[in-house]
Amino acid sequence: HVVDSGGGSVQAGGSLTLSCVASGSRFSTYTIGWFRQAPGKDRECVAVIPWSGANSYYADSVKGRFTISRDNAKSTVYLQMSSLKPEDTAVYFCADARGGSAYRPSVNPIEYDYWGQGTQVTVSS
Repeated sequence: HVVDSGGGSVQAGGSLTLSCVASGSRFSTYTIGWFRQAPGKDRECVAVIPWSGANSYYADSVKGRFTISRDNAKSTVYLQMSSLKPEDTAVYFCADARGGSAYRPSVNPIEYDYWGQGTQVTVSS
């Protein structure tokens, strides 16, 4: 299963780091994606790190502000978020894709196998 955590409430310009822990003996071969969903909006892919660690994807809205990284020894992926804006307010979900490409970051939710329960990020102006 997948457990995401690290959300909270911050003021605009602040920072948060989300964590995603995925179970499974082959974590190093899982592509991990972070998605978010704001009230009344569709789920949006925010960042993806393929299992090679290369060719990470970022949505245009977060480029230069968010960084995705992974620590395979801890079976954990991190999403460092800085310069947060009120429009970043959403429930953030991580998900894993087992058997995905080593270098192609999948942004399609249907390609993901397991999802976390979500963690709320609220950014106030």
